[in-house]
Amino acid sequence: MSRKAFLLCLSMGYLTLAAAQNLPQSNIYLFDVKRVTDTSYAFTQPRYLTFFNPNGYNNQPTFISNNELYISSQSPIDKQPDLYALDLDKRTKTRVTNTPDGEFSPARTPSYYEFSAVRQEVHGRDTILRLWQFPVDRLTNGKPVFKYLTGIGYYSWLSAYQVAVFIVDNPSYLALADTRTDQVTPIANNPGRCFQKLPNGNLAFVQKNPGNNWVLMEKNLYRPDAAPTRIIETLPGAEDFIVLSDGTFLMGKGSKVFKFNRFTDQFWIEVADLRYYQIRNITRMALSQDMKIAVVAE
Repeated sequence: MSRKAFLLCLSMGYLTLAAAQNLPQSNIYLFDVKRVTDTSYAFTQPRYLTFFNPNGYNNQPTFISNNELYISSQSPIDKQPDLYALDLDKRTKTRVTNTPDGEFSPARTPSYYEFSAVRQEVHGRDTILRLWQFPVDRLTNGKPVFKYLTGIGYYSWLSAYQVAVFIVDNPSYLALADTRTDQVTPIANNPGRCFQKLPNGNLAFVQKNPGNNWVLMEKNLYRPDAAPTRIIETLPGAEDFIVLSDGTFLMGKGSKVFKFNRFTDQFWIEVADLRYYQIRNITRMALSQDMKIAVVAE
């Protein structure tokens, strides 16, 4: 895809419209990624995925398979976000949910036959955040993952029965939750919205300390009583990351992507600059098993 064609596609329909519910305008881009040297990665085959909704909210991508990406999307005229499936081979999109509630943060469950999402349920003047699960074939309307647990803003599956959950509270906190019992074990207060299981089986998360002193932390899941340990300070103001199969962390800041590997690096190292593709403010990223990266930019 030429740069001219990419930027032409990028510019289509960019009229100034306010997004409903004040969700930030955001778009999603896809790259193939290959490690070139210890300090550089090649981002190739750029694709602008959300040209169908350039002025809206397109966020929280997750790879259901190497060629199917689920996202949460809301156009400026929609009342709430719904989930969409993007077929990366056929270059088609399918609306997965169409409800009066909003759905966020899709993910495939460990059973592989279901996917999950945070549903923002409106009951009169009250709004409840609840984690739901749905069959991948979408033959039923799904059900809540937990019987009683609510207030889940973000989550990450750790096993068939254990989920790391961000509980919206004052203060918000990160916890481990058991789907069989609704039992919740707090880990940390004031976490970032991104947390992920590491190749060694532990949990990585961002601890937001006062004064913008944000630190990437590791919780040993095999030693429940052990306190989380420090990995490295995050890039200033950055809280989203992905983890490669060798344990390397990738974070975005502005138009740039940085990497850190605790065994080879002392600091964050810049590995790519995506400003060539008019990407200015990277937030979330998602990684497929065959090394495609979906990048969210606001």
